[in-house]
Amino acid sequence: MEKKVLITGFDPFGSDTVNPALEAVKKLEGQKIDDVTIITQEVPTVFHESIKVVTESIEKHQPDVVILVGQAGGRTQITPERIAINIDDARIPDNKKNQPIDEPIAADGPAAYWSTLPVKRMVHDMREAGIPAAVSHTAGTFVCNHLFYGVMHYLANHAPHIRGGFIHIPFIPEQAVSNNQPSLSLDTIVEGIKLSAVAAAHDHEDIREVGGTIC
Repeated sequence: MEKKVLITGFDPFGSDTVNPALEAVKKLEGQKIDDVTIITQEVPTVFHESIKVVTESIEKHQPDVVILVGQAGGRTQITPERIAINIDDARIPDNKKNQPIDEPIAADGPAAYWSTLPVKRMVHDMREAGIPAAVSHTAGTFVCNHLFYGVMHYLANHAPHIRGGFIHIPFIPEQAVSNNQPSLSLDTIVEGIKLSAVAAAHDHEDIREVGGTIC
């Protein structure tokens, strides 16, 4: 049976003029991998507006899976996130100058939501393909975590049959030229997201292998 995966990517924010999440989304739009069709959505790096854009896209496309993608400068691997927490604590303003500090994302929501994607399977498949990947246990407290939590809150209350989660990706080389940070090629990032999309579409149960950290 054909599966539909919605993949979203943020526009550039802060001092960056490019966001690898959006660049990856541009390359993924309309791709079909066996029985998995990818549809994409650009997302503004703006608190609350980002959630609205993605939930409207979910309602329009009715995907089987939602994968949110964001930039995590300084990381060396593609990192599927395990958990979203109910807090906004913005170190910098978003693209509309909002900077919430110590505010809940959903006043009536739980402290956190687990990803419903097979995060360890996704990491396993990427590593098997030679792509550096690891499970992450923090999505931060900026718009990435905000969107992750907001979408999971929406799915839990309105579409529990749709699985969802978040993947953080490193800088791409053109960003690393000026900031001296680790990077991955855009092609590697795109391939990692594609493998993750297929795993998420096909594997309802995650695999059991070490993915934790000591600290």
